[in-house]
Amino acid sequence: MPPLGSDTAFTSPYTRNTVGGNALTRIKRAIDDVIHTPSHNQQQKLFASSIMDSMVLVDVSIGSMAEEPSRLEGKVVIQIVVNEDMLNLANTVHGGCLAYFVDFCSSMALVALDLHNSDDYAVSVSQALNVVFHSPAALGETIRIVNTSVSSGGRSATGRTEIWNENHKRIMASGTHIKMMPSNPKTKL
Repeated sequence: MPPLGSDTAFTSPYTRNTVGGNALTRIKRAIDDVIHTPSHNQQQKLFASSIMDSMVLVDVSIGSMAEEPSRLEGKVVIQIVVNEDMLNLANTVHGGCLAYFVDFCSSMALVALDLHNSDDYAVSVSQALNVVFHSPAALGETIRIVNTSVSSGGRSATGRTEIWNENHKRIMASGTHIKMMPSNPKTKL
């Protein structure tokens, strides 16, 4: 992805790693803050809080789509070491955990693109999630979650995720995630 500017240096206060990519520092910081919500907002109980806090933001980039160079895409890469909270009875990463990664992490690519385009992002909800499981990962192995925006606009957005086992250099799961703006609640009289 092409360079966007010089304001891209960012070190995560949560993991102490330098986050790569060409996105602006404010975008990297916002994504890192969302990922680590359990660390800085301990009163808020969230699903998979311990897993979120184990995530390491590696890269946030904005660039032209390969298939349609006039359109931009967001890309967010996250790594995590498989821990006991992520395992199934076979001692490999649970399919529900992989589906969670597709859901949550693909959203980060959409948030990055929204922040680049408008300095803000809207909270949206899942409409559809499609996950294909390819191979397992065991306790202690490192997985890399690569997320890209596919489309964003109007009331819906789509993200794509590939989850890779870094130890064995093989894909574990892939998925697509369609999100939409929630309807306004109807008041009952």
